[in-house]
Amino acid sequence: MAKAKSKTEKKLDNNLRLALTDVCELSLKDIAGFQWLTHQANYTNFPASLYITCVFDLQASLEQADANGDMLQIRNRIQARLLKIGVKFKALNQQVAFDSEEACEQDNNGDWDQRLAASAARVVAKNRP
Repeated sequence: MAKAKSKTEKKLDNNLRLALTDVCELSLKDIAGFQWLTHQANYTNFPASLYITCVFDLQASLEQADANGDMLQIRNRIQARLLKIGVKFKALNQQVAFDSEEACEQDNNGDWDQRLAASAARVVAKNRP
């Protein structure tokens, strides 16, 4: 069973959720094929363990977003918005990933919990003394 979050962890998670909701709403308006995003974090190794997944509808939309710079725009939005709440990434390109509904359907029969659990198992960066 997972350890209950402390009051500080709950506050941080809520601030993350609000900041990422802003990024999501803006991206829904002006980036073709963008659908949603989610985050995962182990707060004992934060912010190194923060992992954000941005989801597009189709693999073709994802490829188009990469080609026309929309993926970079989303990363920059996330970074700027999280800096406003005091969260600085250790390795932005490894901590913000992109995926598609289509790929999840093909690889995991649409089971996002399973797909995200596999990505959460990755170690992004270790805290250094």
